[in-house]
Amino acid sequence: MHQLILASASPRRRELLSQAGYTFEVAPAHIDETRRPNEDPSAYVARLALEKAQAIHAQHPDAIVLGAATTVVLNGEVLNKPADLAEAEKMLRALSGQTHQVHTGIAVVSSTTQRSHVETTNVFFAPIPEEDLSIYLATRDSLDKAGAYGIQGYAARWIPRIEGDYFNVMGLPVAATVRLLTHQ
Repeated sequence: MHQLILASASPRRRELLSQAGYTFEVAPAHIDETRRPNEDPSAYVARLALEKAQAIHAQHPDAIVLGAATTVVLNGEVLNKPADLAEAEKMLRALSGQTHQVHTGIAVVSSTTQRSHVETTNVFFAPIPEEDLSIYLATRDSLDKAGAYGIQGYAARWIPRIEGDYFNVMGLPVAATVRLLTHQ
């Protein structure tokens, strides 16, 4: 059995991979995550996931490495993690009352193979009441999340439905990840 390494610093990804029954090490990949000009959001997260996995695999050639990258897309605009509360507020106001997509790229790299997949989930936001927005921004929870929200927390009150994988919106599509790791 080869050692599994998660090339991500995300606590949510670690939690989800553990809940799926995996034992693994964590080795965050330090790569340039800049989106290329006119790069499609799905291609962007697919590239980042693969580059993360490849970077860690180069350091641990006998391991199986899982890389992942998530982004939020609203009307073609990529919303990554906000730089500050002002940017988080701007993102949340834009998402309010709209439908957006969450794309997560996952990649598995080992000495014998490279496999990847992109999962997309549609997320429907109700209008966000001003009081709710102020309360949420005060928690500062929005600062470390693509699109400035986490579906599993306070922001759940604004999400009446989704189409697709719930865990994808959290940052790791568990079923697709298991399929990649088990070669299915």
